[in-house]
Amino acid sequence: MEKQRGSFTGKLGFVLAAAGSAVGLGNIWRFPYLAAKYGGGIFLLVYLILAITFGFALMSAEIAIGRKTGLSAIGAFKALDKRFSFVGYLVSIIPMIILPYYCVIGGWVTKYLVSFLSGQASATVADSFFGNFVAQPVEPMLWFALYLGLTAIVVFLGVEKGVEKVSKIMMPILIVLSVIIAVYAMFMPGAMDGVIYYLKPDFSHFSATTVLAAMGQLFYSMSLAMGIMITYGSYMKKDVNLEQSVRNIEIFDTGIAFIAGLMIIPAVFAFSGGDEAALGKGPGLMFVTLPKVFDSMAGGSFIGGLFFLLVLFAALTSSISLMEAVVSIVRDKFNVSRNKAILIVLAISVILGIPSSLGNGIWGNIKIIGLAFLDFFDFISNSVLMPIVAFLTCIFVGYVIKPESIIAEAEETAPFKAKTLFRVVIKYIAPICIVLILISSVLDVLGIAKI
Repeated sequence: MEKQRGSFTGKLGFVLAAAGSAVGLGNIWRFPYLAAKYGGGIFLLVYLILAITFGFALMSAEIAIGRKTGLSAIGAFKALDKRFSFVGYLVSIIPMIILPYYCVIGGWVTKYLVSFLSGQASATVADSFFGNFVAQPVEPMLWFALYLGLTAIVVFLGVEKGVEKVSKIMMPILIVLSVIIAVYAMFMPGAMDGVIYYLKPDFSHFSATTVLAAMGQLFYSMSLAMGIMITYGSYMKKDVNLEQSVRNIEIFDTGIAFIAGLMIIPAVFAFSGGDEAALGKGPGLMFVTLPKVFDSMAGGSFIGGLFFLLVLFAALTSSISLMEAVVSIVRDKFNVSRNKAILIVLAISVILGIPSSLGNGIWGNIKIIGLAFLDFFDFISNSVLMPIVAFLTCIFVGYVIKPESIIAEAEETAPFKAKTLFRVVIKYIAPICIVLILISSVLDVLGIAKI
C-alpha cells in the first residue's frame, strides 16, 4: 500500500494546480453570462472587489486548514476539533456529487471539439444539433466515458507527475488561447460596443442583486467549499508562502474569467447586433449560441476549434482537481492505496454520471423538485451544500479554532500582511454574505423549477 502522501514540488506547481482547479467551465461561460446580465462593467468591478476580500479570506482559510493538518477534508476538520467532524463529511459529499455531472458536460465539450477539428463545424450551428445530441442514450455516454478516463489517467499518475505536470502544461496554453480568441473577438465588426459595455462601469445598474450574483459566481469559480483547496493545501510544503500563493491563484482565476468575458461578450454583441439576450445561459451559450458566432466569422472553424480546445483544458484541470479531492478523501478515510481509491471513485462517477447523461433523453421525464438529474445535482451541490459548508467553515475558523490559528499557519514562511482583513471578513462579512447567497440561489432555482 502506498503510504507516502504526495506533495507539490514548490510554489509554481501548487499555484498552477490550484489555479487550474479554480479555472473551469464557470469562468468560460458562467462569468460572461452573468457579467452581461448584471450590467457589464459594474458587475466586473464588484466581482474584482469581492475577489480580493471575500474570496481571499475563504481560500486562505481552506488552504491553511489543509496544510496545517496534512489531511483531506474529513480528517482535517476532525483533527482540529472533533465536534466539527460532520463538516468534513459535508465537504466530502460535494466533489463526489459534482465530478460525475461535470464529466458528462466535459464529454459534450470533447464532442464539439472533435466536430470542429474534423471539419463538421457547420453541423453544430443547427438549433437542433445540441438537443438531438444530448438526447441520445449512447453517444453522450461514450464521450462521458472518454472524458472521465482522461481525468483518471492524470490522477493515476499522482500529485507531482500527474496533477502538477499537466497543470504546468495546460494553464499556460489555456492563457495563450484565451488571449488569441479575445483579441480576434474584440476586432470583429460591431464588437466594440460589447467591449465598452463589459469594461465601463455603469452605476445605474448597481443593485444588491448585482453583489449577490458576483458573490455567487466568485464562490462557484474559485473552487471554494468543495474540499479541493483543503486537499491541495495538504500537499503544500511549509516553505511555500501561503498568502502570496492565494493572491497568485486569484490573479489566474480572475484573469481567465476576465479574458473569457472579452472573448464572448464582444463576439456575441457583434453577432446579435447588441442583443444581450443572445448570451443565453449555461449550455445554451456554449453549445448553441457560440457555434453560430464562430460560423459567422472568417476562419470560424479554426477559431471555434481553438475555443473548444481551451474549454476542454479548463474543464480538465477542474475535473482533475475534483477527482483528486475525492481520491484523497477515500484514501484518508478508508486507508486504501491510491490506485484502489481511484477505482472506487471511477465506479461512483460512472453510477452517478449515467442519470446525468440519460436525464437529457430517455430519462428526461424523471424530475426531482422539477429538475432533471444534472440540474438537480448542480442545484444541490452549488446552491445548497457549498454555501452551507462555507458558512460552517467561517464559523469554525472565526469562532472555534480562531483566526489566529490560520494566521499562524500562514506566517510559517512570511508575515501575513492581510491578517486584519482576514479576521474581519471571516468572522463578520463572509457569514452574512453566504447566508444571503444561499437564500437567493435557492429561491431563484426553486422559482425557475416552478415555472
